[in-house]
Amino acid sequence: MTISIESATTPNAVLDRASLVLDAFDGPGRLTLAQIVRRTGLPRSSVHRILERLVHLRWLRREGRDYELGIRLMELGSIAVHQDRLHRAALPYLHELHRATGFVVHLAVIDGSDVLYLEKIGGALAEAIPTRVGGRQPAHCTAVGKAILAYTEDRNVVHGPMVRKTRYSIATPNDLDVELMKVRAHGIAYEREESLAGIGCVAAPIGEIGEAIAAVSVCGPTDRMTFDHRLAAPIRMTALAIWRNFDDGSTRVVPTLQRSPGLRRQPAMGTRMPTAVAR
Repeated sequence: MTISIESATTPNAVLDRASLVLDAFDGPGRLTLAQIVRRTGLPRSSVHRILERLVHLRWLRREGRDYELGIRLMELGSIAVHQDRLHRAALPYLHELHRATGFVVHLAVIDGSDVLYLEKIGGALAEAIPTRVGGRQPAHCTAVGKAILAYTEDRNVVHGPMVRKTRYSIATPNDLDVELMKVRAHGIAYEREESLAGIGCVAAPIGEIGEAIAAVSVCGPTDRMTFDHRLAAPIRMTALAIWRNFDDGSTRVVPTLQRSPGLRRQPAMGTRMPTAVAR
């Protein structure tokens, strides 16, 4: 005997459908019932029932005919971020890196062929770079993505047609392999207008030597950034400090500013980064 998808009422089937509905909101803005039906491929009646239940649970919010993510999801998402061990280990160093460079700082991990942003710190400059916590970008178009991909065992994690965000985006697997070889050779990844016109990034992997569980980057206008050791060095130091704080166990590593000559913002890159002091 077979059970059709339409008649399936097991918990897994219900959860799978609810997940499809929530995944439809992976982006800014509100959605109508018709839009959610198109994005999920589920029957209209099923989508309507799920939406009404999610509104009741405060996972979604309804205004007129439009739906958007609800306050309960925001609460749970905030709790999840603050409970994340990597995020907790990285946060003080991310703030130090932002203060030292004046640029937008990202913490990201790989999820499939995308990077997923866990944190973004940037002040006024952040508005010019349309990334967000919980947002995604194709990994091969970003410095953080290349920094992680270079040390990923599965070299084919980026498969299928390669999305081009700009005319500078990497377009072929061979070009990506060449780029990742450079990352492994230098321990640093660069991105020049590959995900957004006018914006560049420099990133370093976080993890054991030869491995990467995440990456940290600084991003800003290409005409204000220096794609050399002046940015690479503080980013590498930040990545190392985050990894030590994450992996260390009994010893707690805290950031300590150098007292002299002090940290200065870009474009004058005569900066010295925080050192890691074990307590």
